[in-house]
Amino acid sequence: MPATAPAGVGHLRGAETFPVAARRALGDPQLRRNLGHATATIRAKSAGVIGEVPDWEQLRAAGSAIKADVMARLPELLEQLEDRVTAAGGVVHWAADANEANAIVVDLARGTGSDRVIKVKSMVTQEIGLNEALEAAGIAPVETDLAELIVQLGEDRPSHILVPAIHRNRAEIREIFLRAMPGVDPGLTDEPAVLAAAARRFLRQTFLSTSVAVSGANFAVAETGTLAVVESEGNGRMCLTLPRTLITVMGVEKVVPTWRDLEVFLQLLPRASTGERMNPYTSMWTGVSPGDGPQEFHLVLLDNGRSAVLADEVGRQALHCIRCSACLNVCPVYERTGGHAYGSVYPGPIGAVLSPQLTGVADNASLPYASSLCGACYDACPVKIDIPELLVHLRDQAPHPRGELAAMAAAAYAMDHPALYAAAQRATRLSRLTGRRGRGLPPPLSGWTAGRDLPEPPAQTFRQWWASR
Repeated sequence: MPATAPAGVGHLRGAETFPVAARRALGDPQLRRNLGHATATIRAKSAGVIGEVPDWEQLRAAGSAIKADVMARLPELLEQLEDRVTAAGGVVHWAADANEANAIVVDLARGTGSDRVIKVKSMVTQEIGLNEALEAAGIAPVETDLAELIVQLGEDRPSHILVPAIHRNRAEIREIFLRAMPGVDPGLTDEPAVLAAAARRFLRQTFLSTSVAVSGANFAVAETGTLAVVESEGNGRMCLTLPRTLITVMGVEKVVPTWRDLEVFLQLLPRASTGERMNPYTSMWTGVSPGDGPQEFHLVLLDNGRSAVLADEVGRQALHCIRCSACLNVCPVYERTGGHAYGSVYPGPIGAVLSPQLTGVADNASLPYASSLCGACYDACPVKIDIPELLVHLRDQAPHPRGELAAMAAAAYAMDHPALYAAAQRATRLSRLTGRRGRGLPPPLSGWTAGRDLPEPPAQTFRQWWASR
């Protein structure tokens, strides 16, 4: 089993570091307006429906406990899931990494003779770069979630876990549809209802003429072999019922032990994500039912670095994530930079801790620093992932420049020798010579103050204050 997700395939690694990408995003005022409006709207709506639930904190605790139990006995639960799916007429495939998963799905789709597949929004297929693999094999993937369709037609990348086109406004969407959507009315306006109707007309014909669907899974119940997808547009229901062949790609961490456990997450997820009391469409299926729905069902269980995350007793918390996006909607860093700056299909606070673990911290060394450590993400997370703790944990694992290591070693030595530490405190008065907030420090020290403010030295140290009394 490979320790981390392979390089060169999928969308877990950015072409540039977070600080470089974030600086460019901060220079885009339209992007910041789009993000600010969208995240504020989602936050307010979510807070309203969460406030209606008297046992919200108990539900969070239950969700956290269930996920911890899953991580403790993941191999056992996955084998139970495989047995139940197989007994219900499905076929289970195990994929160690993105390359294996893509090869499995491409072979299955090619075996049907179809040159097109319809897709339910699935972050894991974006993680492994499935669309690119299908296109390389001559098979056209069609995203059926409206936001994902916008991203696909715009030759763009998703920037939010739940609302992938959050960085686009309706005028931009109109231009994308006019340019890239087949058969669109040239007189298309940017009214939301008109844009939605145009997408519906295009997708309806695609649904009715495509025999293969690829889905993700929000949850899989080991006890029964049941898969679940929640969505709000009905496109998922179409993909999960109309095609003859259904292929589900699922990260191994999505399993839950029992049907009763699923009840907890179906209360947590809609309120934390879209601010709804329940999802408009909650679709569940167990294997194959003769004469009803897909007659071939394949489940691809994907590792792609998850075993490496599970091996870290602190870092494995990241696998508790139910992809609700609550942490993104409250994060002051994400709200100003957007998702593209993270370079991964998983943006925001959860992406800053999950992506480096899936790829190896050295491949995403800047992401654990993409946070102010304010803790808002922990307060918002419906399964109580301590993201600030994970960020600090991963910062400790990230490679550090030699100069920084030397400075930290010197500081540790000084703090271990009281007389030297007292002399260093007295010397801090000289920091006034470096200018306001340390901006006058020469290289290589200027690298430290480029992203941090040097605090103003106090007029009197604690030792001096103590001695005077």
